[in-house]
Amino acid sequence: MLKKITMLCMAVGVLTVLFAQKRQVMLDKVVAVVGASSILYSEVEEHAAQLVEQRRQQGYTSDRDPMNEALEALMTRKLLYHQGQIDSVQVSDADILARVEDQLQMMIEQEGSISALEAKHHMAIFNIREMLHRQMEEQSYAQMMQQTVIGKVAVTPGEVEQFYKSIPQDSLPMVAEQYVYAHITKFPKSMTEAKQRTRERLLEMRSRVINGQAKFENLARMYSQDPGTALRGGEMDPSPLASLDAAFADALEQLREGQISEVVESQFGFHIIQLLDKRGQLYHFRHILLRPSYTADELTESLTMLDSLATLIRADSITFEKAAYDHSDDKNSRMNGGIVSNHDILERYQAFDAKLTVTRFLREDFAHFGALDDYNHLVRLKPGEVSSSYLTEDVMQNQLAKIVKLVEVIPTHAASIEEDYLRLEEMAVAAKKERILDEWLSEKIDGMYVHIDPEFRDGAFENKHWVR
Repeated sequence: MLKKITMLCMAVGVLTVLFAQKRQVMLDKVVAVVGASSILYSEVEEHAAQLVEQRRQQGYTSDRDPMNEALEALMTRKLLYHQGQIDSVQVSDADILARVEDQLQMMIEQEGSISALEAKHHMAIFNIREMLHRQMEEQSYAQMMQQTVIGKVAVTPGEVEQFYKSIPQDSLPMVAEQYVYAHITKFPKSMTEAKQRTRERLLEMRSRVINGQAKFENLARMYSQDPGTALRGGEMDPSPLASLDAAFADALEQLREGQISEVVESQFGFHIIQLLDKRGQLYHFRHILLRPSYTADELTESLTMLDSLATLIRADSITFEKAAYDHSDDKNSRMNGGIVSNHDILERYQAFDAKLTVTRFLREDFAHFGALDDYNHLVRLKPGEVSSSYLTEDVMQNQLAKIVKLVEVIPTHAASIEEDYLRLEEMAVAAKKERILDEWLSEKIDGMYVHIDPEFRDGAFENKHWVR
């Protein structure tokens, strides 16, 4: 489902096509032109190999000819790129530059040195950087254009039911094994002291920047715990205040250009913020994020407390539900006997309406939301059993201790509207997005110059408008 969209959202062969023009120069040829962009045979060949390898690793195959599939994916990206420029979609130059430098550094590390990289690809480093930039820019425009087309697609309950009824009974998707579980979480007692240590570290960094002893961006690269911005010197894309944590936004709004905030506590941790400039309602800024950290003794204290609690639960001296109510630090589950739902995850990522909570977790759900520690302990339990304590992180990546109880294992089964509504809703949204993207592409293909080499014109294109 949503094969095209998944293909377009991933990194569609940045390295795959990067050096195509330098490879097999005499034998290479243009096999397609979309707008003002050409696609070489070697690009298609390389991307086809990538698709085959990717599917081999994921354990499935496709009936489509990989060369035709690769060509259609590359043509679609070219079209999205050109339409994105026509429509003036907003892309982040800073993000593109950061991605180029990250990719270039990774390539240098793989080869061992800049000279080794240049020798391998028969290009000077500045040419490699230029070609990477061109590819990253094209990819960014394509992704943002696609997001503009399908980013706000939603479905009604009636559409979900209609989608479900449209699937033949013998073709209903299978829902893999699911887990229902409860947990009791405990932050270290020394959280107040840990928070104070974090504040003091940030105040020291702020002082160094103000006194000219260090640059904000250098400290961000070395110490910030925000993986999305650390390598960019803490720099964020220009953002409206409404898209930011409330406390963070309040502090940012008070800053003048170049000014550095006091320490700000948000739901993600502690920050210092530097306003770079303001463009209308968009704030362009850097920040350094730190989270409280604990000593081994502080963490062990929480583990010991939960192990004692687990012993009492196993001895029927207290129920898990009562223990969760009395002792758990998770405000979202303690009132419900510790039953874990993805309410906080849905609310944070706005994946669905936050009122639609789910208490059934697939294995990939644990992986997707960073809860593999929970899964690894649950698979050792039988329903009703309680784990030993272990250290992990919450959805905000704060360190804590936890015990879990396996409540129920729901076997693999065919999806039903009663039991698997949210899974079916997700599939219905994906199908609707694919349909909308197909219709949009068909219209744009008809209005854009497209040429395909006769060798490929007889291929099985999913969108028939490519061949006229």
